[in-house]
Order: sequence, then structure tokens, then C-alpha cells
Amino acid sequence: MIVHLVDGTYEIFRQYYAPRPGHLDSDGIEIGATRGVVQSVFTMLADGATHLGVATDHVIESFRNDMWPTYKSSAGMDPLLLAQFGWLEDALRALGVAVWPMVDVEADDGLASAAVVAAADPRVEQVIICTPDKDLGQCVGGKVIQLDRRQDKLIDADGVIAKFGVPAGSIPDWLALVGDSADGFPGLPGFGAKSAATLLARYGHLEDIPPNAADWDVTVRGAAKLAATLVSQRADADLFKVLATVRTNADVGRVDDWQWTGPTPDFPAWCKRFGWPRLANDALALAATR
Repeated sequence: MIVHLVDGTYEIFRQYYAPRPGHLDSDGIEIGATRGVVQSVFTMLADGATHLGVATDHVIESFRNDMWPTYKSSAGMDPLLLAQFGWLEDALRALGVAVWPMVDVEADDGLASAAVVAAADPRVEQVIICTPDKDLGQCVGGKVIQLDRRQDKLIDADGVIAKFGVPAGSIPDWLALVGDSADGFPGLPGFGAKSAATLLARYGHLEDIPPNAADWDVTVRGAAKLAATLVSQRADADLFKVLATVRTNADVGRVDDWQWTGPTPDFPAWCKRFGWPRLANDALALAATR
């Protein structure tokens, strides 16, 4: 059994900002991003996905916003995009897909939680987290791999090292040092991807990096200044690591809950709204083959 876990927030952003016209429903409401994600998920099912779940940021803000003032939020988001999050969740449920709308935590935490549940199930051979988000690299290993669907690129444990220079378990530490502009925290001044990777490839985690550069047994440009920064801004580094560490205790149910068995009676109404009534019949026909 292969389990597919989809980053619904990434997908709806990708569809909304895709270089093509949107889609208005019969009331003149922009719903193209929702339509695009539903089509994309249905394509996954048609291509053979059997157990699939989608995590979304039902509320963009999370507990992390209370920890860092500039953490990503819904401020400044296009209302035409923001309005579609709820529609996407409802449309996917109508398609019969498991949906996890995250409120106190984020979609990344939902995906990480589902990956833990799936990897622990002896029936599951592989868990594919469908997102290019670098945060989810920390979940890769064992049965779990990551898939960038846009580039059709799979990333396994070796791929994480090749991409970031550190193993999956060090991704939160790496992000703490270099920052994450997408999530709204800056990292520590002076640290870049290379210097952070060099240190963490050797020491693994922030707490294991010697505070004195003279004790480093790897060569890092500007070592003395970086060591001083890490000491003086250690509280920020520790906080950033907490921000970058995904939670794995979100309620996502069991693997059996994620098996797709077909659309619900509500799906044809969504297909009509999408201007795509044939999709309802296609979904029923696909379900009949399962």
C-alpha cells in the first residue's frame, strides 16, 4: 500500500497564481484555484492513488504566530484566494477525499502527523508527502519520501542531504540558522546555507555546536564571528528551531480512513459549479473500478 499526503495549501496557491485564466462560477465568483486542485487530486486518484489525504491551513494563523511577531499570516493575502480555502475543503470532501483542516497547527503539521501514522502501519510500503516545502524534509526517511509534483521530482533521505547538505533530522536546525522567508523568520545574521550545512553536517544540532570557533573541527568562513553570533543570539536560534519543527500529534485518523471509495452525493453540485459536470460521472466510473 502506498499513501499519498497532499499539501492543500501549497496546491491552492500554485493553482491561484498559475499563468492561466481563472474560472468564474455561474454567480460570477472566482473559483478557479479550487477547481484546479480538485482536478489535480482527481488525476492522482485516476493514476492509481488509493489512500490519500489533504492537509490545509483552514486558518492561516497558528500557535507559531504567538511565538514570533512576523510569522506568516493571512495579512495581505488576496481575498479571492483566501475565500477558496473553505470551498476547497468542502469540494474535496464531496469528492470523497480525506481532508484535514488545520486550525491551531499548520498544514505541514497535519502532513507530518499523517506521515507518522502511515509509516507505523505495517501494511504501508511507502508514504509520499506531496509538497516541495523544505520544512517537510525533516519527515523524510524510512518509508517516507517527498514529491515535488510540479517538477515530478522525488526526494528520499539521500536527496535531502544532496539538497540541503544535512540529514533530515537536522532540517529544523538548518532553518533556524538560515531562516525561512516563506514562514517569516530571519535566521541568524551571517549564516548562509553553506556555513549552516557545514556545521550541522558535522555536529547535527544547534546544541551540539561548540560555542567557541577554536573548537570547531570543520572549516567555516568567518567562523569566529558566526560562533559569537550563535552565542549572543542563542535564544532566537532556539526559538526559530521550535518554529521550524513540525508537530506530529494532529488528529488525522487512521490509514483506513484515507482510502478513496468514491464521491459523495454532494459532488455533482460542485462539478456543476466548476462548469465541469462530466467530472461527476468520471469519478463514479473510477470508483466502480476500485
